[in-house]
Amino acid sequence: MSRRVAARRVLGRGALGLLGLGLVAGAVVIADGWQAFGAAPTGPSVARIEASPQRQQGQFVNKQALWNDVWGSIFGFTELSPVAVPDTPIPVERVDPARFATPPTTGLRATWLGHSSVILEIDGFRVLTDPVWGERASPLTWLGPARWYPPPLPLHELPKLDAIVISHDHYDHLDHPTIVALARLDVVWIAPLGVAAHLRDWGVPDARIVEVDWGDHHVLRGADGSALTIHCTESRHASGRQIFDQMQTLWAGYALVGPRHRVFYSGDTGLFPGVKAIGEALGPFDLTMIEIGAYNRAWPDWHIGPEQAIEAHGWLRGKVLLPVHWGLFNLAMHGWTEPIERTLVAAEAARATVLTPRPGQAVEPEAPPARERWWPDVPWQTAADHPIVSTKIDGRRP
Repeated sequence: MSRRVAARRVLGRGALGLLGLGLVAGAVVIADGWQAFGAAPTGPSVARIEASPQRQQGQFVNKQALWNDVWGSIFGFTELSPVAVPDTPIPVERVDPARFATPPTTGLRATWLGHSSVILEIDGFRVLTDPVWGERASPLTWLGPARWYPPPLPLHELPKLDAIVISHDHYDHLDHPTIVALARLDVVWIAPLGVAAHLRDWGVPDARIVEVDWGDHHVLRGADGSALTIHCTESRHASGRQIFDQMQTLWAGYALVGPRHRVFYSGDTGLFPGVKAIGEALGPFDLTMIEIGAYNRAWPDWHIGPEQAIEAHGWLRGKVLLPVHWGLFNLAMHGWTEPIERTLVAAEAARATVLTPRPGQAVEPEAPPARERWWPDVPWQTAADHPIVSTKIDGRRP
């Protein structure tokens, strides 16, 4: 046998071996993540999805398309901050369930649990946003962004809820193990078009799910005759839990309008012109809960960034801002404290009021606590160092 033939056989066997390993690895991933991938819409939901004005050529779309710098995204991984994750414990406030036995003095109270999970008490109603109690923002139990601290409130100690709102189906907002655990609750689930299929697949009864499109609303009724109207609002983002379901479910924000108070929750979003229309139609808001973290200049339309969050807060005619979507997972290249540092700088320039609770801390926007810098002083990039500027808005970028 010639050396050339022998070499070819060795290389061939090596290639087959790598292919075999790849197939095994793929099978492991699929087996581990299969349930967390969720399910495709069926039945009456399909007709509603197909009829949505947000649907074009078989998928949901934004009114302003997302722009991406592909090469910047690829090489952006070389810019990972040395302080992208905390190197010391985060001071979490353990939530005492007895807190919820006493209504908020002002009628409006928010308990931030980290990232985008908030227990919102508004005019006698209690709403939970994007509940994530799982260990990872991932379909896998052993790989993916891991949370930096345990939930400030165990799931079994949750107070009685009137509604759970879901903004979209990404793993850091729609968490499979959390939904399975909460499926037993007698509570209304409000979710954008298509997301209901995941909820049903994980055990939430169909009768408890309200599926909404941008512009839809659902009214919660209190025992005393009061009402809380939850409006589904436009956002600028994307969806998908695996390769084959990209943009097949809708993404959204929410405006919660009660007898005395109004609250806006952004979900995940880039900046878009429709924010002004939301503020004009449904504001002013006593509290806005707007994402500030997980951004990069290579994909400026996916996440709004700190400075544009303050700008959106102004467009919404917000009185007080509670920053969300930071402080729990490492989902971008920036330092972990950078979102809140930049938000406070932008807020000072705009004279905006920003709440900075520790995870688990309850705050009342109309009686805000003194600001506490509970995070460490570590290096971070300024807006000038790493600007986040969304496209197709006021001519600022094409």
